[in-house]
Amino acid sequence: MDIVALEPFLLELAAVAAGETLPRFRAGTGCDNKAEAGFDPVTEADRCAEAAIRARIAAVHPDHGVIGEEYGEDRPDAELVWVLDPVDGTRAFIAGAPVWTTLIGLRWRGRTVLGLIAQPVLGEIYVGGAGLGARLIDRSGVRALATRTGVRLADAIAATTDPALFAAGSEEAAWERLRLGVRLARYGLDGYAMAQVAAGHIDLVVESGLKPWDACGPRAVIEGARGVVTDWEGADAGAGRLVFAGSETLAAEAWRVLAG
Repeated sequence: MDIVALEPFLLELAAVAAGETLPRFRAGTGCDNKAEAGFDPVTEADRCAEAAIRARIAAVHPDHGVIGEEYGEDRPDAELVWVLDPVDGTRAFIAGAPVWTTLIGLRWRGRTVLGLIAQPVLGEIYVGGAGLGARLIDRSGVRALATRTGVRLADAIAATTDPALFAAGSEEAAWERLRLGVRLARYGLDGYAMAQVAAGHIDLVVESGLKPWDACGPRAVIEGARGVVTDWEGADAGAGRLVFAGSETLAAEAWRVLAG
């Protein structure tokens, strides 16, 4: 399979999504709550962007499958499957903060091979895949990405979306141990933090409760930049409790701290 040949189409999908999200950002279009208890927002931008991406995939590659946050699964067992999160960081989106992203990943026979993290307000697209390298495409041009290596946990910059998302008890305690063991911890960046791991600005992202669409695109970019993505125990995983790290050495330190 010539995965590289699909990269232009991947970038086209990011542009399709931006055509739906940008006009609605800071436009006061409101949001709905998907959760029966608590608050899980979804906006018109989420729904319209995913619908537009799906329509384009169906028009150009009708044999491909799709898994998306808003509209579920369509042929998830196909050889090639696109995994979509049209607006990752919906809370940031409705708060007017330009750190939400569009995440698109591509699986070939169940394995993540290509993906991107796009922030259209800032004009940034982080794209890559394991063995393919990773690049940042922005208004100044194109440049290669590489994670920051040789960093020990005590010197690391770590991030998580929100400590309140960790389960009370063991997960909260695990994050607190990690937070106390790093140089700096940052919050509220969602998938944009994972882009910064690939770019070498953040060293470690730790999350819990991730869905496949939260992780597929970022995993491809980080692995393309020679970082690693595992679960909290160091095993291969595409959802749940995940660690996104600039190096395996740093990831291994994180696994030990998370395990207590």
